[in-house]
Amino acid sequence: MEKSKRPLILVTNDDGITAPGIRTLIEIARELGDVVVVAPDSPQSAMGHAITINDTLYLKEFKGHSHDHKEYTTSGTPVDCVKMASHEILDRKPDLCLSGINHGSNSAINVIYSGTMSAAMEAGIEGIPAIGFSLCDYSHDADFQAARPFIKSIIENVIEKGMARGVVFNVNIPKATHDEIKGVKICRQANAYWVEEFDKRTNPYGKDYYWLTGKFVNDDKGEDTDEWALAHNYISIVPTQYDLTAHHYIGELNTWDFGN
Repeated sequence: MEKSKRPLILVTNDDGITAPGIRTLIEIARELGDVVVVAPDSPQSAMGHAITINDTLYLKEFKGHSHDHKEYTTSGTPVDCVKMASHEILDRKPDLCLSGINHGSNSAINVIYSGTMSAAMEAGIEGIPAIGFSLCDYSHDADFQAARPFIKSIIENVIEKGMARGVVFNVNIPKATHDEIKGVKICRQANAYWVEEFDKRTNPYGKDYYWLTGKFVNDDKGEDTDEWALAHNYISIVPTQYDLTAHHYIGELNTWDFGN
């Protein structure tokens, strides 16, 4: 990344362009580079890596908060936002993509479902260094200010040092005051998961419908995980990648007889 000019930073999210989390991230990004925002026009949480292929996709300039930078909304998913930015809006590849700040945790298994992290992962697929930020507070009025210095420091480190191609940072921030946050830990993804249930209900017209519920279970006792870090008021950084190959199992599979 050239040091002689301000980096071009693409900012996106899954909570929608008016969400407080993305507004905070935009403010931080504007201190560090030239910003372009492309975000969904409505909440797109838990969309994973979905893209729009069987419906129309709309793009328009958003005037609500922009000052000296351009903002756009799409009718699509967070991944659509990154694709539209790369192929329809920007005339060069961004130096960095920031996704978030998500209202709610994207630690452990949540990374699979996360629209926030899928947007960042799409940027990584396209060779753009990317970071997904999430705060462990689902409230619309969540306090993002406590983590601002840490978020800025993480971004500055990536701008200065770069990232390995295809690696994307999954950053989760505990719900805590600035004084309570102990620092940053580099972690692995915890082996934790959701035990899910469907709550069957009936609407006023007598038609059954279902509401997904469940509880989060963490059986991972390791002290090097994102869940441990967050529980102890550390910000967790998990380096992730889009290669889902179980490399450790290839040798075992090569001993199987497939009748070749």
